[in-house]
Amino acid sequence: MNAQHQTALRIEASHPALAGHFPGNPVVPGVVLLERVAAAWKAWRGTRASQFDAKFVHPLLPDEDAVIELREDAAGVRFSVLRADGTTLVRGTLGAGS
Repeated sequence: MNAQHQTALRIEASHPALAGHFPGNPVVPGVVLLERVAAAWKAWRGTRASQFDAKFVHPLLPDEDAVIELREDAAGVRFSVLRADGTTLVRGTLGAGS
């Protein structure tokens, strides 16, 4: 079984988590990105993401367009968050629970 799903992602500059990350030069916190990956997984497959193994490569800036890619195969579930220009921001695997 090989399946793939994509979800658009944009974190608005008004998001409350941005105030502390980092004043004057905000970036989207990693936990916000993983929260959105988990939500995309739940919307696609109807189950919760139970754990993450993630590598953060580049930051996502407020109001930047990105996409969450989920890929499910025999080896498990892999995800990526890509900037609109194709730059990988985060990649990793997730465990799926009920």
